[in-house]
Amino acid sequence: MLGLKLPTDPRWVNIVEKNIEEILTDHAFCEQKATSTAISLIVSFPEYTELVQEMTALVKEEMSHFKMVHDIIIKRGWTLGRDRRDDYVIQLIKFFPKGGSRTTQLVHRLLYAALIEARSCERFRLLSEALEDKELATFYRNLMASEANHYTMFLGFARKYGNKKEVDTKWQQLLEYESEIISNLGKTEAIHG
Repeated sequence: MLGLKLPTDPRWVNIVEKNIEEILTDHAFCEQKATSTAISLIVSFPEYTELVQEMTALVKEEMSHFKMVHDIIIKRGWTLGRDRRDDYVIQLIKFFPKGGSRTTQLVHRLLYAALIEARSCERFRLLSEALEDKELATFYRNLMASEANHYTMFLGFARKYGNKKEVDTKWQQLLEYESEIISNLGKTEAIHG
């Protein structure tokens, strides 16, 4: 369903289980960055009314997810750690060249967002199925559907605002590129790392 070309190595969950506090901090900041992405799309493309409406709803949802993760951190007696560099996203955004028309820029940003959400969904599924911590496994199972919905929403908007055939070609190329990135990651307790 997600179209990812390379699944995450299941051993990534073993890395996560050794440092739950770190994955929760990373996850919290991922939710915050997703919120920032939605706000940025509103600011950059205000003329796309339907997109603005959906991004407004997404801001609320992503911030509620941030709060949910933060509440788990507090419940476990920890504090939110510092944000870390996300090498996955840094490498991913190098795929499309800078510039182009506003529509091209929008489509590229929507495709990046779709892929990040798809990979998050895949990782959440792994956590929901393999974590020994049943509270967290249930938590990630509940969030998994939300990430899948975000993925399809972003991809749908890219196809709506861009030329569908061109968008689908770019999407497949981006998926191939992402599989190369992900083949070198999965060695840290980070949602995309």
